[in-house]
Amino acid sequence: MTAPTPTYSTTIPDSEPSGFMLPDLFSDCHYPLRLNPHCYPVSRASEQWLLNGASLAEPKITKFMGLHAGELTAACYVDADAFHLRVCSDFMNWLFNMDDWLDEFDVDDTWGMRNCCISAFRDPINFQTEKLAGKMCKSYFSRFMQTSGPGCAERFIRTMDLFFIAVAKQADDRAKGHIRDLESYITVRRDTSGCKPCFALIEYAARIDLLDEVMSHPVIMTMEEATNDVVTWSNDIFSYNVEQSRGDGMHNMIAVLMDEQGLDLQSAVDYIGQLCKDTIQRFEDNRTILPSWGEEIDRHVAIYIDGLQNWIIAALHWSFDSSRYFGKDGHTVKRNRIVKLLPKRPLH
Repeated sequence: MTAPTPTYSTTIPDSEPSGFMLPDLFSDCHYPLRLNPHCYPVSRASEQWLLNGASLAEPKITKFMGLHAGELTAACYVDADAFHLRVCSDFMNWLFNMDDWLDEFDVDDTWGMRNCCISAFRDPINFQTEKLAGKMCKSYFSRFMQTSGPGCAERFIRTMDLFFIAVAKQADDRAKGHIRDLESYITVRRDTSGCKPCFALIEYAARIDLLDEVMSHPVIMTMEEATNDVVTWSNDIFSYNVEQSRGDGMHNMIAVLMDEQGLDLQSAVDYIGQLCKDTIQRFEDNRTILPSWGEEIDRHVAIYIDGLQNWIIAALHWSFDSSRYFGKDGHTVKRNRIVKLLPKRPLH
């Protein structure tokens, strides 16, 4: 993707900004928000599974309980039965926890985690490991394999591998203090987001297994990419404040735009907001040119596209319901769209 030329002011203010205004992303996204009826019992059981499996201690327990990943999962996989929703929820809790672990890993540690988890996916019954993350992989993926189609399973494993490879690149960038240009950032971010394996779970949750020729069609791939981009770029806006306060904001589109284009903070946020709006339109434009593969496959494709749409709207709402980005102020921020910058924490 070639990034458009920004039309905003590139004047850098003399003083540091005290905050910024969020773009009005909800006005551009009119999809219905639905919730799986099994949401709350499955979410609570999955949280307990993660707490036991990851051996979390305070303050990480409190932080994790404010995540509400089960609620996000239930809004993404709306029609899944309780068994399939539970596998999806376990994966999502594991993925967020993995994301936090990997923030502290160097390149070698990241590769070690990748080798462990991919081995667990390839043989979840017989592979042996002492790594907590690997044991949790074995737990949820052995259940996944009970009902998953072969194409869906392979897509999940392949995209998880892409996730670890991209996170290793991110760790290398972090170690070198390197900020990517916009185009290469977007490419890597599509994999560090973890969205791609979550899209494989759309098939899993719906008990469908789409043909490779369907999944490799340019229109389907463009709609997946658009979904990934909206979820990921809006997440960069939502997560920026927490990241900048801990001095870890380099792998974020806001920092990339400020560095490459010379934009100030608000202009970078506005620029990403416009990109998100354009990308939702790209999703809709491609929906109108979906080809036909026959009645049954078309029905399965419609389920998959609906799942992508659910991801866009669910991630937007969840970002304010979770305490991950705005603490206890999520609903206030959602209403007034004003984000006050947190002070930078001293480096240890």
